Amino acid sequence: MKFIVGTKKGMTQVFDENGIVHPVTVIAAPKVTVTQVKTPATDGYTAVQIGYGTQKESRIRKPQRTKGLFRGLKEFRFDDAGTLEMGAVVEASVFAEGDSVTVSAISKAKGFQGVVKRYGFKGGPRSHGQKHSERERGSSGGGPGRAGGRVVKGMRMAGRMGGDRVTVSNLKIVRVDGDDIFIEGAVPGRAGTVVEIRGK
Repeated sequence: MKFIVGTKKGMTQVFDENGIVHPVTVIAAPKVTVTQVKTPATDGYTAVQIGYGTQKESRIRKPQRTKGLFRGLKEFRFDDAGTLEMGAVVEASVFAEGDSVTVSAISKAKGFQGVVKRYGFKGGPRSHGQKHSERERGSSGGGPGRAGGRVVKGMRMAGRMGGDRVTVSNLKIVRVDGDDIFIEGAVPGRAGTVVEIRGK
């Protein structure tokens, strides 16, 4: 049972002992504190709640100040909480090079986008009398034989893109350097996004 919360710093590249370059995402993961251990007897399920970061007391709701002056709280569900107790400290060193992890974060929000960017539509033809249709999506309704001519539910249209919780599995840790965790590949979110990291 390995877990921690960090913030995305950005991407870089590292070389292994064979000289092969690996694109990595750097996650700053300073130590976090266990603020509550939930059990089936008291809460109906098993989970560990941790507090991460620091925050001014005036910016924290009074009921939450009893847990500490943390920037936020996150909960990780497990089948077995193990030996963790309230007040225990979890550091980036719980992970090691070669570990396979699952990361979750909020993806970059891109605002209101059209179907070409949002879904990869190719757009309309660029010739033969077509005008102003390069990035249009085409017809959305159907004839009488298709949903009675209505627009069917789930039709892909322009709309808000990004800003969703995204989980990526089977990412490999390339290096752990102090509070920094180097994860091979891309991790959702922009620089500064809070990232949850789970191991086995």
